[in-house]
Amino acid sequence: MKQPMKLTMQDELPLGKDWVYEVKFDGFRVILTWSIDGIELTSRNGKDLTEKFPEITELAAIHKPEHLPLKLDGELVILNTAYQANFPLLQQRGRLRNEKKIMDAAEKRPATFIAFDILHEESSPYDRRRADLVERLTPLTTDRLRIIDSFHEEETVQQLVFLHLAEGIVAKHKQSAYNYDQRSKQWIKFKNWRTIPCFLTTYDEANDYYGCAVYVEDEIVSIGKFKHGLTSDQSDTLRTFFKENGKKEATIWSLPPSVCVEVDCLEVKDKEFREPLFHDFRFDLSPEECTYLSAEWDLAMFPTNVEVSNSEKMLWPEQSKRNYLLYLRRIAPYMLPFLKEKKLTVIRYPDGIEATSFFQKHLPDHAPGYVGAWGESGETYLLCSNLNTLLWLGNQASIEFHTPFQKAGGKDPDEIVFDLDPPNSEAFQVAVLAAKLLKHLLDELGVQSFVKTSGSKGLQVHIPIPEGAMTYKETRRFTESLAGLLERERPDLFTTERLKKHRKGRLYLDYVQHAEGKTIVAPYSVRAKASAAVATPLFWHELTDDLRPEHFPFHKMIERVETLGCPFSHYDHARKEQPIQTMKTL
Repeated sequence: MKQPMKLTMQDELPLGKDWVYEVKFDGFRVILTWSIDGIELTSRNGKDLTEKFPEITELAAIHKPEHLPLKLDGELVILNTAYQANFPLLQQRGRLRNEKKIMDAAEKRPATFIAFDILHEESSPYDRRRADLVERLTPLTTDRLRIIDSFHEEETVQQLVFLHLAEGIVAKHKQSAYNYDQRSKQWIKFKNWRTIPCFLTTYDEANDYYGCAVYVEDEIVSIGKFKHGLTSDQSDTLRTFFKENGKKEATIWSLPPSVCVEVDCLEVKDKEFREPLFHDFRFDLSPEECTYLSAEWDLAMFPTNVEVSNSEKMLWPEQSKRNYLLYLRRIAPYMLPFLKEKKLTVIRYPDGIEATSFFQKHLPDHAPGYVGAWGESGETYLLCSNLNTLLWLGNQASIEFHTPFQKAGGKDPDEIVFDLDPPNSEAFQVAVLAAKLLKHLLDELGVQSFVKTSGSKGLQVHIPIPEGAMTYKETRRFTESLAGLLERERPDLFTTERLKKHRKGRLYLDYVQHAEGKTIVAPYSVRAKASAAVATPLFWHELTDDLRPEHFPFHKMIERVETLGCPFSHYDHARKEQPIQTMKTL
């Protein structure tokens, strides 16, 4: 079998009007062949992957393309965000043999095939093949089958790759032909390297790998190993140094902490670098300066133009500002879509959650130029539409992020939110029941809904709608009607009574909160609670008897979204499919 066209790696991207740019995804390079008999998936090395990814092959039963066969070159991925893939999960999928386990994995974290070329008339220039790809594949696109985004501005794709911590960028010459079995200089790949300072500990004569470590407090901890990237002279020098200064056991030379280097990699997982390359010697560093804390910061690719101050200050009893900033950096691709274009209100805790706090919604005079602003009625409000703004606010100890229900400058909402507010945290299960009953009513109406913890003692049910589709008056009738149905269903548990003293220990169905000028805590915002709990998007099946808001502290959130995916990932898609007329007439 002919292998697909290969890319050439470079340290710099080619620039100019003759080039287009794509995000490089971290997945399996796959040829998808769609014939009248169905879909086949073949790896670049000729391995048949068809049986391992039924969520892709079953598309043949859903769609009937006009022109078959269809042969596509692309990347098979499991997506965390629109531009960040989860390669370790994909590797696990690739190893599965049991049919039931494959089907379960396909349902829990389905893969997506991202097409970037169509393989017929391969001698045609890339821009013509791209147009053909878009024309033929657009009617077939779903969550499982996508066309890769193409950008004409290198800066645009670099910003996306940096924000999403993606693998890198591919530059393609518009006139490039498709040549099997060849490495082309008209397709350039550029890796989004994380550069990690560490010190050398071992050299293995058997395979030429150098072991690296960092300090965790006073303990030396392995962080990974590398063998590539060294010049011949550098290799000779290092081998000689180990043999003159180290101790040998079997094939391995060991060395006390002394030689500091920088290693390029994509990530560090289970004490192993991903795709490591030697970057440079760091003679200006001492081994004591090569710490896990430093490596963790570099892996997060924290922007250098965001100033960080007092990073070790404790904002929660067990969490520092530094940990909070790392959380915001990693959660940004998930959180920013719910903040951008909305006037923001933050609650700041300069000396931690146990000290004085204050609200801020106006842009301060000292804000850097990258912080968004919205002028209205002679006042300037905060906007948070980019990573730097989010991190700057985090450095200002802005812990809670609250947004209105309409975009800045808009008069109509683009979402509806029910706030399910139990009398205390011990009654959280009443909120779980209310959310389940509310979902049942919404499902009956064909309304797509999403649920999250408030991060405090309740739950919130979100319904995305197109901006301008409903007025606040119309959404008020809708929320009041559904709240009334729930109240009549269980008057012993639920109430719409606004005055606390009259609620008699029942859960408050707060439909009044959804109004112009009101705000709701944003998804993924941390709350000023001792548990450092997050307003956490949930999958509906997670509403169980043992669910608790404090189960979701921010230091566990990144692992959660990368393992399970984001429950709100289809929020914008659902917005376009809501039965607005049904909702208006309820």
